[in-house]
Amino acid sequence: MGVAPHTIGMNRIEYISVTDQADARASRLVKVDEGQEGQRLDNFLAQRLKGVPKSHLYKMIRSGEVRINGGRCAADSRIQLGDQVRIPPVRLGLRPLCAVSAPAIDLSVLWEDEDLLAIDKPTGLAVHGGSGVAHGVIERLRASRPSAKFLELVHRLDRGTSGVLLIAKRRSALVHLHAQLRAGLTDKRYRVIVIGRWPLRSKRINWPLLRTLTATGERMVYVRSDGQSASTILTGLQHVELPALGVVSLVEAKLETGRTHQIRVHCAHAGFPIVGDDRYGDFALNAQAAALGWRRMYLHACSLQFAHPRNNEILRVEAPQPEGFDRLIAHASSF
Repeated sequence: MGVAPHTIGMNRIEYISVTDQADARASRLVKVDEGQEGQRLDNFLAQRLKGVPKSHLYKMIRSGEVRINGGRCAADSRIQLGDQVRIPPVRLGLRPLCAVSAPAIDLSVLWEDEDLLAIDKPTGLAVHGGSGVAHGVIERLRASRPSAKFLELVHRLDRGTSGVLLIAKRRSALVHLHAQLRAGLTDKRYRVIVIGRWPLRSKRINWPLLRTLTATGERMVYVRSDGQSASTILTGLQHVELPALGVVSLVEAKLETGRTHQIRVHCAHAGFPIVGDDRYGDFALNAQAAALGWRRMYLHACSLQFAHPRNNEILRVEAPQPEGFDRLIAHASSF
């Protein structure tokens, strides 16, 4: 049934229904087909329930309303061919069309072909909407490319992390790359500036990580023996001394697993928090850094290597070290 436009003053605002009537009345069992295999559960739901906030989808998953083959699941669960996904009834009424429209965005393209798009994500920009963020990179990219039939995140970066972000332009490419990520066949490297003197050598950290939610819904990760296995190789590259902060280290981090906040938590637990990390860092030193103009989190995804999903040739995409890193180091005296 159509919905009449609502007018406020001189501004005409059209309203759309975010769910159809069948979705609102009863739960559904959806069978996963070949085109959906390998997707994260939250992405699968977002496509099925367009317009429903990610925060609401996560709540349904945590409460057990969404199930895979009758069992409880997590937002990052990978759906497989033939799985039965229970989608509960959803009724959100009507929402303004303007509230679900994302503004277009122009980002630095590092690589693009008919299967893949790699961009250099700036710090401070979320990769997707939800949790208080109206629109992220993926929504704004879709707005920038209205003719694109398919654009999906291959992986994620924290809001404060800059660097290589890979987007699939075909479902087949997404499935292929997700399989590589699960099998540990990619090479993901980051540049990090940490507080303290990290040794100028490589060290592998194998500390399991447990992901939790606080009472306010904030995601936190801790080193815990009952957590998921997590492995990071940290290599010290340079020591510098900064005003007010003292000695800091430029470090390369190689991910051998891809857990939430893995580099941030491993560095902090080792006693070398990342400069500017507002969740696991040294808050007093972060405030001093911000007063000197160094306001970002100094974590940058500098390269991603993988097998191209079309021909299996090895492709390495690199994002240049951000100007903020160079500017911070330029204020230091190397020793």
